[in-house]
Amino acid sequence: MSRSRSGFYSTIEYIGPRPQKPKRRNFFGGWVIIVISVGIGFWFGKPLLPSLKAAQSGPSLEQADLLASSLSSSTRFGDRLAAAAIALSKQSVTFDSAYYKISYPGGDIPSNKGMDADVLVRAYRTLNLDLQVLVHEDMRNDFRLYPQLWEASAPDPSIDHRRAPNLQRFFERHAQTLTPSRNAEDYLPGDVVTWSLANGDTHIGFVVPGPGERSGEPWVIHSMGGTGVKWENVLFDFKVQRHFRYPNESGN
Repeated sequence: MSRSRSGFYSTIEYIGPRPQKPKRRNFFGGWVIIVISVGIGFWFGKPLLPSLKAAQSGPSLEQADLLASSLSSSTRFGDRLAAAAIALSKQSVTFDSAYYKISYPGGDIPSNKGMDADVLVRAYRTLNLDLQVLVHEDMRNDFRLYPQLWEASAPDPSIDHRRAPNLQRFFERHAQTLTPSRNAEDYLPGDVVTWSLANGDTHIGFVVPGPGERSGEPWVIHSMGGTGVKWENVLFDFKVQRHFRYPNESGN
């Protein structure tokens, strides 16, 4: 307490710790911690970047070449067919479902364009099986047994073989038909699979081995939308509708 000049206590003196001025926040220290954390994350995560990049870009051209070379020397037709399909995955192809007037037999749309059915047509042709001819001749004999989805009154060799529902019907009539399953062991390289997509469309593609250390897994070569021809692990991502082996290896 303090005293007045008269000697009596007139005011109350504060007793306690000296008031401190508010400290200013040190923003620099916070940023240093963030920078150090990011640096540590980058340093330890750097070895993972190549594998992450590979996962995003898909199998490499080298992996495609190695597997295609191995399969193409097989005595089994399905293996050689899978090799032809894998080779197609190396090409840059823009999805195109437009109608093209093409020659017959052996006709094809521009090689840098195509859709799911074109992948099958091109792969089978490398092994001297022309689905354009096979489908057209079968449709000439039994046109009404094929899907009547396009208001066509007669077979058209420019487009019929490029439609997945027509290919599915052809394989139902002439291929070894297997029971669709979600068991990976039921699928062999070169098998043809059709899927029923969420929008009701029929999609078609090949079963092939996976790349590198995943060669024991059934992957798929197919073309969907704007993605072009892809080699992907998506066999069971869609509902498997039909499972074929063509030519028929069962002898029936």
